[in-house]
Amino acid sequence: MPAYGGGYWGRHPNYRYRWNNYNRNWWAVATAGAVTGWLASGINSQPVYYDYGTNLYYEGDNVYYDGEVVGTAEEYSQQAQAIVQSVPEVDPEKVDWMPLGVFALTENEGSAEDSTLFLQLAISKEGIIAGTFQNTATDHSFEVEGTIDKDSQRAAWGPVGESWPIMETGIYNLTENEAGALLHFEDGQTQQWSMIRLDEPEETGQK
Repeated sequence: MPAYGGGYWGRHPNYRYRWNNYNRNWWAVATAGAVTGWLASGINSQPVYYDYGTNLYYEGDNVYYDGEVVGTAEEYSQQAQAIVQSVPEVDPEKVDWMPLGVFALTENEGSAEDSTLFLQLAISKEGIIAGTFQNTATDHSFEVEGTIDKDSQRAAWGPVGESWPIMETGIYNLTENEAGALLHFEDGQTQQWSMIRLDEPEETGQK
């Protein structure tokens, strides 16, 4: 299991948003209504949920949503990168966050119990998606950052300071206990992954 207690934050005090400075339960769940109400300018449409392989799918060189072409595979990856690069300028010390939870990452149809890859995510009032990634097998951690496109309701993020890889899902998918996600790579490859919400462990503060 990942650790998001005082010991973990103590090992990473220089992360951009200084996550250890916030009195938040990062394991908390956000509802769809809470996310809509939280965003400073709101979303003026009904929540959209992306079901990869069903209502959004790849066929040939094109990407389809509800049977309509939304772009080529390359264009769709570039759109995800553009979303990540659209993070608004903010003072990291003054941003307020709503936790979205902690998720185990697995390749499509993998098991959360076997996963060693984890994401802690939160959303700001400005629509910034950010948090931290942990690989518990290697003890490697880094920050992730991105934002949402309010028209398509796509949420995309990647490692801070890096252009690739980029992970995306629908912002409202992140209010569910399990969310499909796409992982885009620089070479044009896209993989389908799953994000499975984790409950808070009984003891997190000493790790």
